[in-house]
Amino acid sequence: MKTGKGMSFDGMVKFFLHYYRIPTRKDIEKLMDRIDQLEKLIKVKWNDGGKLKGFSLGAARKEELPGNEATSASDLVLSVIRKAGPEGASFAVIKQETGFADKKLRNIIFRLNKLEKISRKERGTYVA
Repeated sequence: MKTGKGMSFDGMVKFFLHYYRIPTRKDIEKLMDRIDQLEKLIKVKWNDGGKLKGFSLGAARKEELPGNEATSASDLVLSVIRKAGPEGASFAVIKQETGFADKKLRNIIFRLNKLEKISRKERGTYVA
């Protein structure tokens, strides 16, 4: 037979809270403090110049072309491919000119190819 202390009610409650990952009042207060800090940071950054560097609110990113007209990322990639001429633009050149990440660039190229605005000359080379 096992003799010893039984589990206390407080110990049992703590076990269930931990096991089922139920947040405590302390956890929620920490989250609320962090949210308040982030809101203050966003407010300060927003009031500094109206633009947040490295922070997106879900709006489409607009880029500036030499003609000073705001265009979409797809238009920017398409202009780089057109500028390359009949020999086409490689993926590396497009990435260097636009500065976009690989995944974003692959998605844009896929979309432009689907819309038949560009075609694939060979693997990794695209022509308008």
